[in-house]
Amino acid sequence: MADRTFQQSFEKLKNYCEAESFKGWDPYDGLNSKVFKALHMDKVPFFRLAWIQLFKRNPLNLRTMMMVPKEYNPKGLGLFLTGYCNLYQTEKKDEYLQNIKFLADKLLELQSEGYSGSCWGYNFDWQSRAFFLPKKTPTVVATSFISYALLDAYDITKDERYLQTAISSTNFILNDLNRTEKKEGFIFSYSPYDNTRVYNASLLGSRLLSRVYSYIKDETLIQVARESVLACANAQREDGAWIYGELEIQNWVDSFHTGYNLECIYEYQKYSEDTSFNTIIEKGLDYYLNNFFLEDGTPKYYDNKTYPIDIHAPAQLIATLYRLNVLKENKKLADRVLAWTIDHMQDPKEGYFYYQLKQTKSSKIPYMRWAQAWMFYAFSFYILGMNHEK
Repeated sequence: MADRTFQQSFEKLKNYCEAESFKGWDPYDGLNSKVFKALHMDKVPFFRLAWIQLFKRNPLNLRTMMMVPKEYNPKGLGLFLTGYCNLYQTEKKDEYLQNIKFLADKLLELQSEGYSGSCWGYNFDWQSRAFFLPKKTPTVVATSFISYALLDAYDITKDERYLQTAISSTNFILNDLNRTEKKEGFIFSYSPYDNTRVYNASLLGSRLLSRVYSYIKDETLIQVARESVLACANAQREDGAWIYGELEIQNWVDSFHTGYNLECIYEYQKYSEDTSFNTIIEKGLDYYLNNFFLEDGTPKYYDNKTYPIDIHAPAQLIATLYRLNVLKENKKLADRVLAWTIDHMQDPKEGYFYYQLKQTKSSKIPYMRWAQAWMFYAFSFYILGMNHEK
């Protein structure tokens, strides 16, 4: 019964995303507003941050009124691409193959120019409390997910363009990102223009280097990857948790970034055959499974409070369990969380998933990257995992 419900839920989501041609809004796209630019406030950091937060936190969707267009988000396309590659592994449908080629080719078009290698950013200016990134500024997070997806596409299509683009992206990571040296190893920056020390971002860079190493056997890639993994592993707390980053304002522990950390270290080990971080993974997975999901399947954002409930948390659970090869043994948890998410966060008519549930006013805006792409990605791993189980 659960599998049939999940399949129906996924088909509704898939139909919605395809009908929208994978274009949509994003929680952070407020600065794409033509109204905001016309008001000439886009040069002031405070106004940029306040405007983004107004759009992100508001349960009402201001985007149509404020003239924010639906657009392609490169990272969202990367998530969809991996999703279709997963689906193609389970059933070699021509429609899956056509979407793989469309998404991969679109990602080749959307690369950011002027860097040492292939790289991608977001389709909007982004002001955080720590720094400002103009539209298309490449980040290690977007580049990692997209290049990983291109490798998935290469494995299926054998189109050399996808492989060579992913290989090229390692030059961006090695040459354009800044590094903060630690007692052991170092931490990659988020972009070429900051020196933030965010563990999941650095680990995503390491994960990509490790996977590309499996194709070309360049020892430099695995050596550099290990240095970043070592620094981030050393930042794990004794209880198995990681705070988000090293700035004073980044001292929270959340669900989906913990999931990132775990799968990145696991995949570094898979591709490098260096198993020295097994204990780190075991402690981290134990903390992850025991602190972010309630008995009824409610997915928590933070380890110390339930709300807001963010759609990214249940989606990342499925990906993490699959990547760590523990989906089968944690199927009951995965099923509870998926069922809860469908019941509480999927629009019953349109099929899209909501962004966040709060104790007061929830945001049910159908964001394409943050919600739809992530749930599509998660369902594809669930389907792939259950297919392998059979």
